Amino acid sequence: MGRWRDGRGKLVVPGEGEAVVRVPLEIAASYRARTKGLLGRDSIDGAMLLSPAGSVHTFRMRMPIDVAYLDRRLKVIAVRTMRPGRLGLPRVWARHVLEAEAGVMAGWGVRMGVRVDIEVEER
Repeated sequence: MGRWRDGRGKLVVPGEGEAVVRVPLEIAASYRARTKGLLGRDSIDGAMLLSPAGSVHTFRMRMPIDVAYLDRRLKVIAVRTMRPGRLGLPRVWARHVLEAEAGVMAGWGVRMGVRVDIEVEER
């Protein structure tokens, strides 16, 4: 898997049977991109992956978000909805964090125990 670079891709979530959900993804791998995250945005089309990351905050955010903590094998270890102005607890085993608008992750099938995949778009 290695380290990612800032860019775009797809979040791939396995569904029931052969079904697969593909979600547009922004990858924030540099310190600068991770620090900015979703700050200053009113919405996001898809999700944002912060890597490496073990916790997040929603100070100065304009919208509530869903947060999924992923281990090094991209298995979801926790999913939380956070309102603006909150500090998320660090997850010891988390290596990556997915952020999206509040309420959408359940519809994609992102829940504890699911292993997601990342398809990176070539530049």
